[in-house]
Amino acid sequence: MPGGVCCCCAALRPRYKRLVDNIFPEDPKDGLVKADMEKLTFYAVSAPEKLDRIGAYLAERLSRDVVRHRYGYVLIAMEALDQLLMACHSQSIKPFVESFLHMVAKLLESGEPKLQILGTNSFVKFANIEEDTPSYHRRYDFFVSRFSAMCHSCDPDPEIQNGIRMAGIRGIQGVVRKAVNDELRATIWEPQHMDKIVPSLLFNMHKIEDVDRIGPPSSPAAGVKEENPSVLAENCFRELLGRATYGNMNNAVRPVFAHLDHHRLWDPNEFAVSCFKIIMYSIQAQYSHHVIQEILGHLDVRKRDSPRVRAGIIQVLLEAVAIAAKGSIGPTVLEVFNTLLKHLRISVDFELGDRRSSVGSGTLSTSSKESDERIVQNAIIQTIGFFGSNLPDYQRSEIMMFIMSKVPVLGTTSKSLDPSNLGDLGTRRIQIMLLRSLLMVTSGYKGTTISNALPAPFLDPLLSPSLMEDSELRQLVLEILHNLIDRHDNRAKLRGIRIIPDVSDLKIKRDKISRQDVSFMKKHGQQLYRHIYLGCKEEDNVQKNFELLFTSLALTTIELANEEVVIDLIRLAIALQDIAIINEDNLPMFNRCGVMALVAAYLNFLSQMIAVPAFCQHVSKVIETRSVEAAYFLPETIFKDKCDLPKSLEKDEKDLFFLTNKIAESLGGSGYNVERLSVPYVPQVTDEDRLSRRKSMVDTVSIQVDILSGNGTEDKIDNTEEITFEALKKAIDNNGLEEQEKEKRRLVIEKFQKAPFEEIAAQCETKANMLHDRLAQILELTIRPPPSPSGTMTITSGHAHYHSVPVYEMKFPDLF
Repeated sequence: MPGGVCCCCAALRPRYKRLVDNIFPEDPKDGLVKADMEKLTFYAVSAPEKLDRIGAYLAERLSRDVVRHRYGYVLIAMEALDQLLMACHSQSIKPFVESFLHMVAKLLESGEPKLQILGTNSFVKFANIEEDTPSYHRRYDFFVSRFSAMCHSCDPDPEIQNGIRMAGIRGIQGVVRKAVNDELRATIWEPQHMDKIVPSLLFNMHKIEDVDRIGPPSSPAAGVKEENPSVLAENCFRELLGRATYGNMNNAVRPVFAHLDHHRLWDPNEFAVSCFKIIMYSIQAQYSHHVIQEILGHLDVRKRDSPRVRAGIIQVLLEAVAIAAKGSIGPTVLEVFNTLLKHLRISVDFELGDRRSSVGSGTLSTSSKESDERIVQNAIIQTIGFFGSNLPDYQRSEIMMFIMSKVPVLGTTSKSLDPSNLGDLGTRRIQIMLLRSLLMVTSGYKGTTISNALPAPFLDPLLSPSLMEDSELRQLVLEILHNLIDRHDNRAKLRGIRIIPDVSDLKIKRDKISRQDVSFMKKHGQQLYRHIYLGCKEEDNVQKNFELLFTSLALTTIELANEEVVIDLIRLAIALQDIAIINEDNLPMFNRCGVMALVAAYLNFLSQMIAVPAFCQHVSKVIETRSVEAAYFLPETIFKDKCDLPKSLEKDEKDLFFLTNKIAESLGGSGYNVERLSVPYVPQVTDEDRLSRRKSMVDTVSIQVDILSGNGTEDKIDNTEEITFEALKKAIDNNGLEEQEKEKRRLVIEKFQKAPFEEIAAQCETKANMLHDRLAQILELTIRPPPSPSGTMTITSGHAHYHSVPVYEMKFPDLF
């Protein structure tokens, strides 16, 4: 008998031991004695209380055979254990399981690869058995540690190494299935277990070359036999993540970061991207925001690392966001943008710090590091834009407001991106990158009304004068406006500034102007006109600026123009033409010709859109004349690489200009109210201008003092008029007051721009004295009865300003 027991002693042994001994043949090569195994199985099923003793005796024999290297009998013992385990499902199986697990542990502890694989296979079979009652004392700590160690096998024989690693992965898969199915499933998600399981799986996923993989990393590798540790590890990793719940999701994800950090897999980051694609597709959709939060947290931890490492993490975030944006994002929307904007600022700090240090040392060794920081910044912008463009419109509008609130404006302090320590260069870099992000977020946005797309808290900072200091900034602002105004995708048809022969060929889509859009233009139209007007006066304009300005005018016409807006746009176009002709700002000749070409292209477009024959005829005639006598006034010529510019522009050549009286005559015959065409357009002055450091006339306007056109006493006498009570009543009439104010502002601007400083100072002093005397007269009127209608008094014409308040607007007792 294989146990070395004599026949007399064997007859006295307990029956379960005799049945166990009988399943072992004399020669282990003969394998398990099936007839005796059936008897042992029947006995175990009939007397389940004996299962624990059967298990203990089998474990005793197996331990002895392992020590004696009698591996044939070890195989037979494990086969018997497996069959008993599959046949018995009573409550008494619990003690038997303990013996079984003890035997599996013995095999795993042995140094023989075959025994380790044998023990793993037995454990996997056990893991697939559903037990009737939970086990409150069983733990799998040893098996987690041992299977994880097997996943890192470094056996010199590749086949053995491959077999041990695959056995370890299957063992981990079995532990996960068993622990999750038990009611005590929380134990497997503890950090000490996840810190072993997850890195072991990632190690095998990364160890095998991607050439051996079939199918994208974001989907299971279909059609591949699990003979590859990489494929098997990936499937196990997917199963692990698929079983994760709300409370243990973070414990399963955090070891991934530790593994990627330890093995420096953020640069290059192909494997990191692959891992997080697997994670995002494997977890339940409602838990996606947990993963995003973990990535953001890790980005904060590694904020001092090299630019390429940070760029790798941000790229991973982009891939995760791309998947999460299609499902549940949770409460992390603003957190994502806030964190990314914070790291954008950090990156700019690093870039400028490196540049200052290189300039100070006189070397250019940091140029590569600066370019790496640009990679980080571009990755952040791409992530912000992609995430924002995939949000629903109601969330996207909030993100647009959020990003715009972070754009630093000179003269103010932003909440999180304070430009005070960045300097002009850093502020410009932040402005450009945030506007680029905003451009991507607004791409494809379709607001139901223009007021929803451009609310005042968003429009005011977007059109801020500080964003007009740079050509690229102005281009970005205009492109953002195009994204928001263009609700019918007409922008592509208007690309490039040109004289369009037949606008109907463009097949422009448009709807009737809504009441909300009309109201928007009444409130904010002057802001848009002003931005276009001032944008045309910048000396650093290039061809792209003029193209975008043309598109802005055209889109405003298509989306927002009723008859009143059309008149305003024509006034704006004529004012732009006057910029080029009069040239008060001393613009270069290219800019003046560019503005003339812009006006020609736009009025050609506008005349065909409103389809007034006389107007179209006048525009066409001017364009034809220009094509013969002054082709540099047309966009097809002036924006060529080589264009001969004129030395000067003659103001008397009226055939080359669009004339207000001709336009008014043509539109008046078609029912348009052309009275306002006779009033020159003057840009609206806003409080924003005082925040600007541009070469602007606004600082002088803010003084709000009317300068008399003459210098002598005779001018003062000439500028006086007789004031009666009827004249005073007429003075407080608000009709036409706005246009008068605009004209006065223009005169003040012109005076302060061209008059010598000494003359301005003297006139201001004289005006202040006159103001003092006039206030004294008015105060005297408050205590005297009003004079008879025949009584008169003389004051200088115009209304003086005191702290920007007109005299007739000051609150005095009712004199009338």
